[in-house]
Amino acid sequence: MRDFFIFSRMRKTITKLCWLFALALLISCGNSKKTKTTSKAEAAVTKTENLNLEINKNEVADLLQYLSSNELEGRATGSEGIEKAAQKIEGIFKENNLKPYFETYRHNFETEGVEGFNIVGVLPGNDPQLKEEFIILGAHYDHIGIQDPIDGDSIANGANDNAAGTVAVVEMAKKFAAIDDNKRSIMFVLFSAEELGLVGAKKLAKRLKADDLDLYTLFNFEMIGVPMANKDYIGYLTGYENSNFAEKFNEYSEEKVLGFLPQAKEYQLFKRSDNYPFYEAFKVPAQSISTFDFTNYNYYHHVADEAEKLDIPHMVKVIKSVIPGIYKMANTPEKEIRMNEQ
Repeated sequence: MRDFFIFSRMRKTITKLCWLFALALLISCGNSKKTKTTSKAEAAVTKTENLNLEINKNEVADLLQYLSSNELEGRATGSEGIEKAAQKIEGIFKENNLKPYFETYRHNFETEGVEGFNIVGVLPGNDPQLKEEFIILGAHYDHIGIQDPIDGDSIANGANDNAAGTVAVVEMAKKFAAIDDNKRSIMFVLFSAEELGLVGAKKLAKRLKADDLDLYTLFNFEMIGVPMANKDYIGYLTGYENSNFAEKFNEYSEEKVLGFLPQAKEYQLFKRSDNYPFYEAFKVPAQSISTFDFTNYNYYHHVADEAEKLDIPHMVKVIKSVIPGIYKMANTPEKEIRMNEQ
């Protein structure tokens, strides 16, 4: 009997130890799973927070200087100067492994007997479904060419209008090609014939609509070469009230990148740049960022619109500021940026 009692106690002790071991193992597994899940979430946040935002200011300055140099003679559509600009942009796209959307990087068109072409490069998305949705980052790279001379100068170099915006799009093409982590596809477009009435944008919007392109948003860069004074945002968004673009973009960026400028609405700037044909064709958020506020730059369509008058550190700041917002816009599971009800 005593042996049985001792054996019984031993069995109960062993059973208890087994239960304690099993409980400890269960808790350990639970903590392991929790740690693993938290680790994934933290990794996603860290990846966004640790985006490489560095922009080489010398490369920004060099490209701006070239595009607005006398050699390019004001980049009028159909001119030798805009051909040189196009070749420069195409070379950078090729170096960074962007794919042509068409057979080449060029989307050719004709307007009033003038041959023009937009430059179009694509960074395909990596998500099986979301890669069919497109974000367009655009700017016009043409200007008004040779004008009546002022103080012996007849070349309207178009540094702020819009070599500055062109540089921004090219720099973002380089940056996002290096990041190479976009679920949605990103299309980088340099429009021609903007100065002839948004012709290049109209032609491309019509073509992409015919292709049944699933356009999510278009973000256009227009005259970003000089800063505004006394603003709590970096650039204003045209058509601000038409969508939640600025609200969501600032949320993504965790800073106030985009703001409202009353003059932009007063002068109907939403309808006066290359974003507008895409809004008309697709009825999606298609809007422009600018930092030209009618008081901070006196050389619009003037031969004195030259690179030396622009603020390179400001341009770098603009480019860096939009990268996180574009990155999140390209990677959210749903299309969160939408038109407001009219």
